[in-house]
Amino acid sequence: MKLKLLAKPIAVIGITLIGTILFILLSQPNQPSSKPDPMARSFVLWLHVLGDSGPANEPIKTLFSSPEFRNTVWSFPSAPSNPVTCNYGSVMPSWFDIHEIPVTADSPKDESSVLKAVQNVHAMIDKEIAAGTDPNNVFVCGFSQGGALTLASVLLYPKTLGGGAVFSGWLPFNTSIIEQISSNAKRTPILWSHGMADRTVLFEAGQAGPPFLERAGLSCEFKAYPGLGHSISHEELQYLESWIKTRLQGSS
Repeated sequence: MKLKLLAKPIAVIGITLIGTILFILLSQPNQPSSKPDPMARSFVLWLHVLGDSGPANEPIKTLFSSPEFRNTVWSFPSAPSNPVTCNYGSVMPSWFDIHEIPVTADSPKDESSVLKAVQNVHAMIDKEIAAGTDPNNVFVCGFSQGGALTLASVLLYPKTLGGGAVFSGWLPFNTSIIEQISSNAKRTPILWSHGMADRTVLFEAGQAGPPFLERAGLSCEFKAYPGLGHSISHEELQYLESWIKTRLQGSS
């Protein structure tokens, strides 16, 4: 029998993530400002965990202090309020429905609600590209449920993007989705980070990602973090900053 997570524990997860971000911010030393590099406009879209909100995650962007991010547009959207099955139908901010917690490699998937959420993410990406951002400078990142949506969104987007970063996420669809992944999407790099002590989205759910992506013809860098539970660490965000920096395209 799978453990059902009520709304109150979900709220605790959101508060824990916010506390982690604030702790990282307070521990950062003051860094002198430096001249910005001649970088083109870039876009980072961050998708939050179940029960959280976009504004609560905005402090993340202050950690990306490298000059390469001076021309970066950040977006922290909030999920709509929806009933969530694993919380006995309680209504809360949720990108799509989740049937059980903890999430395992074999957890049931609600592909219809995932695809609906993907359409909304694609509309955000389309709007930014229409504003002049090179698709190769578009990065989609997400934690937990937001990480699962990140994966689905970049795999089903018709263009090659700068990258998709999945934190403590899982595969929110079945293998049949491989047929819908375009050749352009297969060139989008994926970074997948997962805590080995995660009891909400089990480590096995994360481990199932790279083999699936390899079968689909995508490149995936998987990083395991011993002792890390269902949260984001300073180390993960530092690595994300360098990972994005190496993929940013300069001004032409």
